[in-house]
Amino acid sequence: MKVAFLVAPEGVEQVELTEPWQAVTDAGWTPELVSTASGEIQAFNHLDKADTFPVDRTVADAPVGDYDGLVLPGGVANPDFLRLDEKAVAFVRGFFEAGKPVAAICHAPWTLVEADVVRGRTLTSWPSLRTDIGNAGGRWVDEQVKICHAEDSTLVTSRKPDDLKAFDEAFVAEFGKTAG
Repeated sequence: MKVAFLVAPEGVEQVELTEPWQAVTDAGWTPELVSTASGEIQAFNHLDKADTFPVDRTVADAPVGDYDGLVLPGGVANPDFLRLDEKAVAFVRGFFEAGKPVAAICHAPWTLVEADVVRGRTLTSWPSLRTDIGNAGGRWVDEQVKICHAEDSTLVTSRKPDDLKAFDEAFVAEFGKTAG
């Protein structure tokens, strides 16, 4: 199973990238870092710069068909940058159109709102996204992890870094159901 991790060139919350990445690796799957630009991405520990990570592919060169699932790490700036990039938004929407599982944590559902894929779904996120999710036709809940099964795809969401263990376990289990 090959899993895309979509992040902007800067602003991703490092632990929301590295811990799910490790969970994918531990499951025996292949993670791939996809971004809107080539080179390296700059991760953050909240507002402080953290490590950099090499980009495997740009979103322009990463067809949805090459992946079995998508993980959207958070960080405040990361999804805000992504939702302004048409190719990134189309990439996210493509996973829903293809019926592939998606996982998003913290502020990452902002990108889902922009991709117009939350309508009719129940999800969780960082609390400040509650109104945006509601305005986009979704239902926000304050839960550690929310799994939303729909006819077109499965969405796993979580609130914050403190929920990472539960998030990782939930999305790996859901993604595993589609592994063939």
